[in-house]
Amino acid sequence: MKQFAVIGLGNFGYFLATRLYEMGHDILAVDLDPKRVQDIKNHVGQAIVADATDQEAMLSLGLRDMDAVIVCIGSSMNQSILATLLMKEIGVKNVLAKAIQEPHGRILEKIGANEVLFPEKDLAWHLAERLHNPNVLTYLPLTEGYSILELAPPKEWIGKTLAELNLITRLGIQILAVKEFVPERVINIPTANFVVKDSDLLIIMGPNKALERLQNR
Repeated sequence: MKQFAVIGLGNFGYFLATRLYEMGHDILAVDLDPKRVQDIKNHVGQAIVADATDQEAMLSLGLRDMDAVIVCIGSSMNQSILATLLMKEIGVKNVLAKAIQEPHGRILEKIGANEVLFPEKDLAWHLAERLHNPNVLTYLPLTEGYSILELAPPKEWIGKTLAELNLITRLGIQILAVKEFVPERVINIPTANFVVKDSDLLIIMGPNKALERLQNR
């Protein structure tokens, strides 16, 4: 179990906090609006009405001991920036902050946010990938130029071993894992003699250009 504080209980903050709590983590939810705090209090470990730009109030919550503090303030860019800055000033090691726009995100990075979140942008990208190729079930960007896809196998791969497909040499991609449905199991780092089936889901890592060519087959 980890400890997280979620500051700002709009839609994103509410769903993030409640989902983390459902997953078994200790969640402190914070908002200046008493109604939002009331709405979430039975769905997290602790819910507090507090001003996230008030240093004394934030110090009293023990945020420095949290595994992460996520600043989800979306109604005011200034409040978001001030709250993020305060988290770093009081010694929170891992601060994630939601950005409204790209300039907002750049400011959050400059004042020390460990990670800047663009929920709407990320959702739009995931949806675009799914609409672009319905065979792509999940999309996860990695370092610049590389991604991970969960992909139904192309027809020409079915019935062949990974050795026969020679994907690393031919396409520069690697299969990290296979989700099998018959029998139902996950094979991590499948060996060269693994035979691809039409019921498999392949988790593939590689350069974006190679993955795009694969999606367009």
